[in-house]
Amino acid sequence: MLDSKGGVFYRQLRVGKGGKDFYIFKFRTMKPNSDKQGLLTVGDRDNRITKIGVFLRKYKIDEFPQLINAFIGDMSIVGPRPEVRKYVDLYNDEQKQVLNLRPGITDYASIEFSRENELLAKSENPEKTYIEEIMPTKLQLNLKYINEACLQTDLKIIFKTLKKILC
Repeated sequence: MLDSKGGVFYRQLRVGKGGKDFYIFKFRTMKPNSDKQGLLTVGDRDNRITKIGVFLRKYKIDEFPQLINAFIGDMSIVGPRPEVRKYVDLYNDEQKQVLNLRPGITDYASIEFSRENELLAKSENPEKTYIEEIMPTKLQLNLKYINEACLQTDLKIIFKTLKKILC
């Protein structure tokens, strides 16, 4: 609100457990209606991101409102990150297994791709790079999580996430 018009919060339709849609909450980091120009953000050069949004994204502060999603049961703290329907529709049968779990605020893929927007910024075709390179790797990491899911794994992911954000 300090450097662009619009509310503090942003809601986006994502796909959750069982393939059901829900709204994910975030602090708004982009100018209003930016999602109509594309779903992927491509680094700090993305002129849709507000000045304060750059800071919020860098330290993942924009993700805090997802605790509301966890509180109401749409998400958990750890689990496969929820995706938008456009990309879920591209999943193969094996990849759709990630929809058997409640999505999470953090996961292995969040740690591995903490600078995803910088990777996309280097691409001549960010959409293609996401679909052909990043998304399959994220889904493999999510399938790994499904096979290892337990309290110990969740704690490991939480600590790795905090370390990644703070370092």
